Amino acid sequence: MTRRSVIAGVGSALPARVMTNDDISKIVDTSDAWIIERTGIRSRHIASDGETTATLGADAARRALADAGLTAADVDLIVVATSTPDRTFPASATQIQSALGITRGAAFDLQAVCSGFVYGLTAADALLRCEQSECALVIGSETFSRILDWSDRATCVLFGDGAGAAVLQVGQGNGTLADRGILASHIRSDGRYADKLYVDGGPSTTKTVGYLRMEGRDVFKHAVVNIASIMEETITRAGLTPDDIDWFVPHQANRRILEGTAKKLGIAEHKIVMTLDRHGNTSAASVPLALDAAVKDGRIKRGDLVLMEAMGGGFTWGAVLARY
Repeated sequence: MTRRSVIAGVGSALPARVMTNDDISKIVDTSDAWIIERTGIRSRHIASDGETTATLGADAARRALADAGLTAADVDLIVVATSTPDRTFPASATQIQSALGITRGAAFDLQAVCSGFVYGLTAADALLRCEQSECALVIGSETFSRILDWSDRATCVLFGDGAGAAVLQVGQGNGTLADRGILASHIRSDGRYADKLYVDGGPSTTKTVGYLRMEGRDVFKHAVVNIASIMEETITRAGLTPDDIDWFVPHQANRRILEGTAKKLGIAEHKIVMTLDRHGNTSAASVPLALDAAVKDGRIKRGDLVLMEAMGGGFTWGAVLARY
């Protein structure tokens, strides 16, 4: 028998406040039509003072546990993917651990920007398979609105806040693609492109949080190539073709990136889960938010083959293939 990390439940949490493109047009020189044409985004959620990366992450975790039919007492590992922690330290994961009343196991943050949830699933899967854990919460939670320069229309229109979570529980399989759970994952990075998408601050350099900066055209170019290559590698190494995948759950960055990647691999548009029109780019939260949306509305069903992928600053990128 093969020890597998089964996705037992999913959940999400979004800030109460919704900011439309028309709302943004009152802050910077832009328009609803301009944003939709270039990104596909119509609105996003923005955290209020009482809503933080940790509080949103805890809410998403509670909903994922309820979906799995489990309680916090079952959890012995929490991995939080975020680039916007509540504090420099301690980790937001430990704050969520405390909020859930968990006093055993381990909790840590993981920083891979928009690829964070894919990296987090990969890390948690490894810990479950090597018997370091039996039940893990993998959470992507972000409050990117706190690091946006709201005078820069090239970036402030793109991002939103939110959190998504998945419960991974140990299951047994036969070591084949018919098994439920995570079947394959591949993660990559290339630090040569760090200045293409970054935050211009940090404790060790400027002693400030800083603001997000991006060279949009270069990021777009690399995103289509890197995402397509990691998806193709993951599918091919599993002995599958794109037609075998039931659902593609991509990082929700830009509709043009999603369409470009789909065209490159010959993926049918109806198989792609898109939520960026109402969430914007929520960085590490975007994949679990989209996964939860597709599970809750009945598109993704038990037994479906799901491929999740993302690319973020660093550059980092990766993909996870799972049978839900």
